[in-house]
Formats: sequence, C-alpha cells, structure tokens
Amino acid sequence: MAVIRAAVLVLLGLCLGGAVAAVPLVIWHGMGDSCCNPQSMGYIKKIVENKIPGIYVLSLKIGSNLIQDMENSFFMNVNDQVREVCSQLAKDPHLKGGYNAMGFSQGGQFLRAVAQRCPSPPMLNLISVGGQHQGVYGFPRCPGESSHICDWIRKMLDLGAYTQAVQEHLVQAEYWHDPLKEEDYRKNSIFLADINQERGINETYKKNLMALKKFVMVKFLNDTMVDPPISEWFGFYKSGQAKETIPLKETSLYIEDHLGLQEMDKAGKLVFLGVKGDHLHFSEEWFYSTILPFLQ
Repeated sequence: MAVIRAAVLVLLGLCLGGAVAAVPLVIWHGMGDSCCNPQSMGYIKKIVENKIPGIYVLSLKIGSNLIQDMENSFFMNVNDQVREVCSQLAKDPHLKGGYNAMGFSQGGQFLRAVAQRCPSPPMLNLISVGGQHQGVYGFPRCPGESSHICDWIRKMLDLGAYTQAVQEHLVQAEYWHDPLKEEDYRKNSIFLADINQERGINETYKKNLMALKKFVMVKFLNDTMVDPPISEWFGFYKSGQAKETIPLKETSLYIEDHLGLQEMDKAGKLVFLGVKGDHLHFSEEWFYSTILPFLQ
C-alpha cells in the first residue's frame, strides 16, 4: 500500500507540472572571506540559484555578523568551527533529506571534516574548489598581502606552528604540514593530522567519507597561493624534503587506505579536475559546464 501511495503522489506531481525538488547546497568560504560577499560567496549563491530554480543554498556564517565570520576564518579553532557547522546543519529543516557541499580553499577541507564527523544530515556530494587536503607548507600569498593579519600569521607560523597556543588560536596552523617535521606534525596538529588519520585510525571517519557519492577535487593549475598546489588533489611533498611532490596514489594514506580513498577511487567516486588560473580564479562558463552538473 505504501509503494502504491508513493507512486500515486509522484504521478500526481507530474500531472500538476511539479518537479523533483533540487538537492540543497551548502557552501563554505575560504580564508579572509565571508558568507555573503557579493564578489565571492554571494555571487556563487546567486548564479547557482539562477541556474537551478528552487534550490536552497546555505552559505555558512561562523559568528553573529560578517566581520566575525571573516575574523573566525583566521582565528577560531577549526574543530570548534566544524562543531558549529554540524549543529547548524542538523537544525536546518531544508537539509533533512541530504545535501551537496561545496568548499572554497580552506572551506574544502573543513567541509570534508564535516562529512567525516557529522553524517546526519547526509552529505551526498563534496566539491572541493582549491581545498588543501594535505595541508600547506608556506603562505606565498594570502588575502590582503599588505595587511597586518597576513604578516602576523607568517610570524606565528615561523615562531612555532605546532605549539599549543598557535594551534588553538590560528586556523592556518591547524592545516600547516611541515614535511621536514613529520613527527611534530602528526603529534601536535589538532585538525589536519586528525582528519587525515595520521594520529590514529578512526573507522567512523573512513565509513562516513566513503558514503559520499562523489568527492570532487578542483586544482588551480597556475596557483600561486597554495604551497604545494598538488595538495588540492590530495598530493604533497615527499617526506623529509620540500622540493619533490608525489600524487595521492603514491602516498601512504592511499596505499594503506586509512581514509578509504583508494576504495573510493576504484569505485569511481573520486573526481580530479584541473582549471587554468590562479587560486579561486575561474570563469562563470567553466563553473556552469564543469561544476553545475554535480549539483543537478
């Protein structure tokens, strides 16, 4: 009887000109940005809504206003940010049936943490646009090159990225990955080493990530901000030096499959996209033709 009722409702919807509701989209901005900047996240929200009528788009805001949201992208413990986002998503009635997620720059790895730690409501597809999934080793350029914030970040990282005070109060230190100090990184990184299964194996993280339908990683082929750019495809420097990089498939994370990436890859769930341009520089046409299909 339940099956018949469901079929009748579907047919009724079609007869009345109804359509299946679009899957909601959650987006998370990058460093120094905010949820609703009309030149960045506000623009993305607008073009998605224009192309997918009726879609619900939630642009995440961490804090009570846009200034706090921007400042928290530099100074709020990432684990606390992820907990806040998980709470927001769980309380949002629009997301009960599942949602797609799209993270920009550091928002990419932050949303991956959401997928691994908070499976309800379910994340269906994750699109990481320039996310640094193996972290960074250097900030050759950060938003507002002349700003005091960027200068302060560099000083703090130079003083000691893996000290407790810096780890707990500087976002960028929490995904700082020093290939010359791998032991310090694994022991003291309070965020990235955890979600990358380098401080121990959490089977729940693996199970939750593998539940994704697609994990899309976009790398900017002329990136001058992310060091090394291959981190956007889950690659990194060979351990013990900072010149030669290796792709994901040559990393122990993939070979030993601690996170399920090898199994996901074999199942066709991993998608690696390259786009010409510097960090987060892409055209509207590219977005429509390449990214939009994953949201429809």
